[in-house]
Amino acid sequence: EKPGDSRHIPLDVQGTAFQEAVWQELRRIPPGKTRSYAEIAAAVGKPGAVRAAGSANGANNVAVLIPCHRVIRSDGTLGGYAYGTAIKQELLERERTSSR
Repeated sequence: EKPGDSRHIPLDVQGTAFQEAVWQELRRIPPGKTRSYAEIAAAVGKPGAVRAAGSANGANNVAVLIPCHRVIRSDGTLGGYAYGTAIKQELLERERTSSR
């Protein structure tokens, strides 16, 4: 398993059905890769729920195990992150470096 790959760690997190679907989708994003909020919403079968996907992303209480830092805006900019965009950028850069 590569550093930053937490996809196979079992988690017991609870939220709404939509939040849990979003969190499962976030865990499918490989280290070093990103997806947009719109891509996440579409992947869980709710393409019109982009803002709700963002809210579910923000409700994630285990930020590294459910890698919400891998979700960016559709225009390619980072978007928000509970621990600040500098930390988000650092996590993404570290993953990209270790994924090579």
